[in-house]
Amino acid sequence: MEQLIRTLKTQINEMRKKTGDKYNLSDEFLDNLYSVYPFNKFEYVISHLIGNGIITLEQYLDIRNSYLERNKYLYVFEITAPRIFGETWAQRHLNEVVPELKRPSKTYDSDYSGQYDFWYNGIRIEVKASRAVKRKSGDSLIMKALSSDSEYGFDMNFQQIKPSCCDVFVWIAVWRDKIRYWVLSSDEVANNKYYSASQHRGNVGEGQLWLTDKNICEFDEYEVGVRSILDRIIEKASKR
Repeated sequence: MEQLIRTLKTQINEMRKKTGDKYNLSDEFLDNLYSVYPFNKFEYVISHLIGNGIITLEQYLDIRNSYLERNKYLYVFEITAPRIFGETWAQRHLNEVVPELKRPSKTYDSDYSGQYDFWYNGIRIEVKASRAVKRKSGDSLIMKALSSDSEYGFDMNFQQIKPSCCDVFVWIAVWRDKIRYWVLSSDEVANNKYYSASQHRGNVGEGQLWLTDKNICEFDEYEVGVRSILDRIIEKASKR
């Protein structure tokens, strides 16, 4: 996020120099400018740049579109409630990209009681999601959000993993500019060296797995493109 803001500031700073002394756009003034969403110092500067003829509306739209392209998934980091992100957003997102997946019920599985998230032709599927954020930072979630090419270390924790309750896991990892997917069988998760089978004391059969910038390359064999998620789910289930 810091790099994102620096990039935007650099673009705007180069343009605001051209306004001369006609408007007070100094750093000191902008830092003390009272802001209430959506009126902030960027809006203040840009409106003056357009009004003074320094940039055209088309140039402003180019800046805006470039920013949005670099941060197309930044909105996901605005979801502060872990349950809403992990369940509501992640499950809806996967169902949008793989509409063949069905919501489970006793109609499909007489033993179903909320153990997993999706059902496909007898395959029980669990979805886990996490976001790439800067390690050891006290900032808000959106300020810690990282791009896929960030130089900072990151942590992603896939929690409440119960390998005995599903056949296949789909992991979703979100960066500011990218979403990546991994598909693993429940056995591959349970036997992975990074899987900790004791997330909470007394929770038998429930664990967690930390994915970081240090070990993410070790999961390359499980990564899959969005159009191949369903095929990989079927493949993993057939090998159990």
